[in-house]
Amino acid sequence: MAVVPHKKNHYRPHLIRGHGIAIVVVLVVGLQFGYNAITTGDVLGDQTAITVAGLLDETNAARANSGESNLVLNEKLTQAAYLKAEDMFTRQYWAHDAPDGTKPWKWLGDVGYNYAEAGENLAKGFSSNSATVAAWLHSSEHRANVLKASYSQVGFATKEGELHGKPTTVVVALYGTPAEAAVAGAQSGFREASTSSMSPIARVGYALRNLTPAALGSVVLIMVVAGVALLAHAYRKQLPKPLRQSWRRHHGLYKAVGMTSFALIIVALYNGGQI
Repeated sequence: MAVVPHKKNHYRPHLIRGHGIAIVVVLVVGLQFGYNAITTGDVLGDQTAITVAGLLDETNAARANSGESNLVLNEKLTQAAYLKAEDMFTRQYWAHDAPDGTKPWKWLGDVGYNYAEAGENLAKGFSSNSATVAAWLHSSEHRANVLKASYSQVGFATKEGELHGKPTTVVVALYGTPAEAAVAGAQSGFREASTSSMSPIARVGYALRNLTPAALGSVVLIMVVAGVALLAHAYRKQLPKPLRQSWRRHHGLYKAVGMTSFALIIVALYNGGQI
């Protein structure tokens, strides 16, 4: 009665009737709020689930898959990354260079980190550790920093605030190879991955990783409903005559399109990050 169109339910499964769709929508919304409350302590999901430990784990997992050694978290690099994130909020900019031309290696000098090589990745607007690192890996310049064999240390900072009038979570990653006698600030030794919005092709590659378990489960549930709706559409000629003469003749197709659009909206909500 719920999912299979047949004579007893008038070829209109209860799952795709008004009450069935209402239950699905309430369940999907409840899943999002519930997951946000459990993972971030905020039902609206305004707080981020990104952590330094999580970013380190995801980075080292990617390096292991590429045959590279793990990076070690460095206190000075972490401090420098936090200073850079704080400066972006204070002076309201989104770039490697500050509005007055200050270069990113300035923060390394401020904390006394001497390096032979160093690099910086930025990210904002992502909802999870895996989504952030996956986005970097889908950009050649950012990927080079994440996987560079000569890097041995890393520092991460994640900071929430208002950037250009919008609540934003900014992530700064600083990678380094220490050298006691290095000339701090030598431009040839510092690599900056350009900040830009990801291409549509890159977004497809990381989209599923950016979904939370609740969002992914919701998308699967919605697509099941869409599948039932398409099945019902195949039986449209079996509908009772009064229904065949109304808009309900194609109700299955309409609902399949609507539910698919609903799923795409959920995916789009989790794909607003920038690197």
